Amino acid sequence: MMDFIDELKWRGLIHDSTPGLDEYLKESQRTAYIGFDPTSDSLHIGSLVPIMLLAHFQKSGHQPIALVGGATGMIGDPSGKSAERNLLDELTLKKNESCIKDQLSRFLSFDDKLSNQALIKNNYDWMKDFYFLDFIRDIGKHITVNYMKSKDSVKNRIDSDSGTGMSFTEFTYQLVQGFDFLFLKRKYNCSIQMGGSDQWGNITTGMELIRRIDNSKGYALTCPLITKSDGSKFGKSEDGNIWLDPKKTSAYKFYQYWLNSSDEDAKNYIKIFTFLNQNKIEEVISEHNAEPHLRVLQKTLASEVTRMVHSQGELDNAEKASKVLFSKNFLSEINDIEETIFLDIFEGVTMAEINLNEIKKGIQITKLLHKKSGFLSSNSDAKRALSENSIAVNKNKVDQDYVVGEKDLIKNKYIVVNRGKKKTFILKAVI
Repeated sequence: MMDFIDELKWRGLIHDSTPGLDEYLKESQRTAYIGFDPTSDSLHIGSLVPIMLLAHFQKSGHQPIALVGGATGMIGDPSGKSAERNLLDELTLKKNESCIKDQLSRFLSFDDKLSNQALIKNNYDWMKDFYFLDFIRDIGKHITVNYMKSKDSVKNRIDSDSGTGMSFTEFTYQLVQGFDFLFLKRKYNCSIQMGGSDQWGNITTGMELIRRIDNSKGYALTCPLITKSDGSKFGKSEDGNIWLDPKKTSAYKFYQYWLNSSDEDAKNYIKIFTFLNQNKIEEVISEHNAEPHLRVLQKTLASEVTRMVHSQGELDNAEKASKVLFSKNFLSEINDIEETIFLDIFEGVTMAEINLNEIKKGIQITKLLHKKSGFLSSNSDAKRALSENSIAVNKNKVDQDYVVGEKDLIKNKYIVVNRGKKKTFILKAVI
């Protein structure tokens, strides 16, 4: 059985922890929890870090609890936020929680035959019947306003130059999260809370409640917030968040995100986001350093994470799609991939629609490039490009005599046209 703390250390997954946690974990099987924000119907790759923490915790023989914040999601955590977010209704939150449970089940074992089976809990279940007066009497009286104001998440908002301040709703967030810790400690003997480094203040509030109300002890462990070496935000693309749900971010785009990591980032990510052991990772990095142009590191990272989040089948499709643009058998291989993946590959590429019957009759390439599609600015521009041998139809170079026809259709609908290496256009046949 692996040692949890040692495992996290070499993977760079510990930012801070309370004294004595290592020894406490070695004494017996323990229970720890992490909260997940249910304000969307999918987690994104930023959530993979806490998910991996719980997975490593379970692999170390301990019991993980994934806490879906049905109640706290109605408030909004001010940590790391500069403005108050929109609050969601109960029906939306319930739907989101159900989707998140499905995603978590890919990483954690909920087999009730295990002594350390993973649990999923929803704090709305114990907060919904907790009356406000009871809460401020039984919980609120144990934490002073001065204590709450000392937290960075509160200070940063109150002292902000924006002047927006902080609502009472968000101010109470740390008390509600703190009560979660107290409740889970009492109900499930959950004595450890984990999370991102921005959660330290909220976690220690829970520890303080456990100490003051039950005269007991809680422990904390936080992981670093993931950053990219170029300073841009991790987990974002030009289209926004990279989601775990393939309906929001396709497996192909998901794979491409990891594949496009820089060498420096990939060496960090492969330790954080995969279960590969230390020897294997060192081997991959060594192989990559010897021939960096082969991008073995990025390919290994992308494969491991895509397989884990999606499936082997989705990974196979993503890998096939990634190679197809460079294939000598482009037309046959591009016809083998799904249309949705085809559209992902060429997302953002200029597209023109042409009647299918015209294509079946045949269109002279010069006429197609300008008059029919508008891809090139004039007939003379089209002729010049063709004379320079820079026009390709479905990756095959063509001359001025070429006639585009039904034989060129990909999936009976699309034709890929390139001018040189940098300009790509798509023709779409319509009825």
